[in-house]
Amino acid sequence: MDVLDAVVIGAGQAGLSTSYHLTRRQVPHVVLDADDRPGGAWQHRWDALTMHDVHRVADLPGLDVPPDVGTERANTFVPAYFADYERRFDLPVVRPVRVVRVEDRDGLLLTTADDGRTWTSRSLVNATGTWTRPFVPHYPGQETFAGEQLHTVEYPGPEHFRGRRVLVVGGGASAVQFLGAIAPIAASVVWTTRREPVWSTAEFTPEVGREVVAKVEERVRQGLPPRSVVSVTGLRLREQEREAERLGVYAARRPMFARIEPGGVRWAPPIDGVSFAPVDVILWATGFRPAIEHLAPLHLRSPRGGIQLDGTTAVADPRVQLVGYGPSASTIGANRAGRDAARAVMQLVAQ
Repeated sequence: MDVLDAVVIGAGQAGLSTSYHLTRRQVPHVVLDADDRPGGAWQHRWDALTMHDVHRVADLPGLDVPPDVGTERANTFVPAYFADYERRFDLPVVRPVRVVRVEDRDGLLLTTADDGRTWTSRSLVNATGTWTRPFVPHYPGQETFAGEQLHTVEYPGPEHFRGRRVLVVGGGASAVQFLGAIAPIAASVVWTTRREPVWSTAEFTPEVGREVVAKVEERVRQGLPPRSVVSVTGLRLREQEREAERLGVYAARRPMFARIEPGGVRWAPPIDGVSFAPVDVILWATGFRPAIEHLAPLHLRSPRGGIQLDGTTAVADPRVQLVGYGPSASTIGANRAGRDAARAVMQLVAQ
């Protein structure tokens, strides 16, 4: 039986960063990726998303992101960068491999794919992100809605909503961006959130960034489910959203409705005298959950609902590293986490 020092699951930013550091240190490992080609979650983003629209993509270690003019489609530009990265550093990526289970076998970790293939290793680095686990809350009457319901993962671009009555649900950065693109061309737009949005105009300095990461880190250190970085930083409007702001879309945000009906949504009691909004499309910008179901046999969850981490190491099983989870769920954070996870793997193997 061949035993690897590490198995890395996922070939997005966090997984590639981890593999780079493991490769440099000549640690025998494999990277299992569920997609047919390089690019991580970026390859699944909507065609209308350009490099001008995205938040900064951090350079992977050892290779800078090539310059762009802003008009390039993000779902081709970033995957091309990732593919070049895999080739240049000869990273041991195997695809497509859809991992369904990781379990303990006599002190080693057995990783099983949906086609029956298995890999045995001394450690595991989970870098599966969240894109494959979209979250849509349930509201009374949701199944009766006669219009169209879409989640962020299915967003087809703003033209799909031209001339239609649109409801955007969610209080994160994606909802703000969707409203900015849709409001100028839709027949009407209603924005609903569970909580009052928190806006920020303060400059995002390195000091602020460190403070934000520390707050998110504290949650996973306590074993709580991770929260998004935006929940700490607040929401910001970019130049692309100024027209929607002028139209009053953001200022007219409404609390969540009580139920969904075939032709729209209803508030009970009415809000500001309005009890019903006719809707053709509901766009659920309600976020994602970590894709970690395959880790269930390892019993990593704490009683508080999340996976407790010490750095990137799972407290419940130090053989397991989580990158792209909690404070490392950003391109910059993923790079740092990849480096830290590789160091932790080396220490474990040395023991």
